[in-house]
Amino acid sequence: MIVVGDPSELPSDFGDTVVAIGKFDGVHAGHRTIIDHLLIDAASCDARTVAVTFDRNPLATIAPEHCPEPVVGVGQKIDLLAATGLDATLVLEFDQRLAAVPAEEFVRRYLVDGLRATRVLVGEDFRFGQGGKGNPDMLAEMGKEHGFTVAVIADVASGDQATGRRVSSTWIRELLAEGDVERAAKILGHAHAVRGRVVRGLQRGRELGFPTVNLAPDLTGFVPADGVYAGWVAVMPPDGDLAIGAQFPAAISVGTNPTFDDVPERVVEAHVLGRYDLDLYDRTVDVSFSYRIRGMVAFDGMEPLKAQMQNDVETAWSLLRSRPRAIRGLMP
Repeated sequence: MIVVGDPSELPSDFGDTVVAIGKFDGVHAGHRTIIDHLLIDAASCDARTVAVTFDRNPLATIAPEHCPEPVVGVGQKIDLLAATGLDATLVLEFDQRLAAVPAEEFVRRYLVDGLRATRVLVGEDFRFGQGGKGNPDMLAEMGKEHGFTVAVIADVASGDQATGRRVSSTWIRELLAEGDVERAAKILGHAHAVRGRVVRGLQRGRELGFPTVNLAPDLTGFVPADGVYAGWVAVMPPDGDLAIGAQFPAAISVGTNPTFDDVPERVVEAHVLGRYDLDLYDRTVDVSFSYRIRGMVAFDGMEPLKAQMQNDVETAWSLLRSRPRAIRGLMP
């Protein structure tokens, strides 16, 4: 998949396109429904497929006080979009300049002149242009003028369409904040993950016999509730390629380590199961969460903590062996 920040960066012979526009935060089931329609529509007219998205939630620029924490970072989002089979993704920098672009100009600049769109797919709540004045109806009217059609894809809801809850990034954040990573994965279609650089921690896990991969505080992705999880550590190739590399089963800890009370901020650290020889310092990894094992508690000394850690490791092994390959997130 080609990733560009402006349509001018696409190859000159890229051709006509079918386009889906959205924030695509998490690339959840609702987003994938739009993309599935996109792929089918493009196959019928032999056009290229393009997702148009943003480098941040538009609210981060327009109304930062109301902007929720993202489910995934932009690099993770690009990986997830690439896994759907799209030809290209246009990632627009949503700064004050883009926020000030009128809806009509946005359509002409990006969809008509830039991408040569023949069809545009959006969700029911899609808004665009200065002040959010653009909506699907306006987009359809402009399509008549500029030669593209518009499809509005209905929301995906759980259970009965009339009464079920709408699939959304908000719902996913709520589940992750509760530590319910299994239900979040069902909505996402993959295990939720955070991405970050491996740094040196306090080495306490190594002293206890359970060395950990510690992520830097500037990691991307929504960190689930404090506790212990079973999941995976996926190592990113050193050349910067965003394809997923080697993966290892892991017992993962999220929190401030209340037994010692000397960790001032929440930390994500993962003990790779059965491996004590890995040197991942300064490498970028994805840590994905498949199961929640328990909440975070303070123990009365080192020995009770060590015994619990051994139990957590055994539980993680058991859980991960019982689940299919699909829990590993982006791996096919």
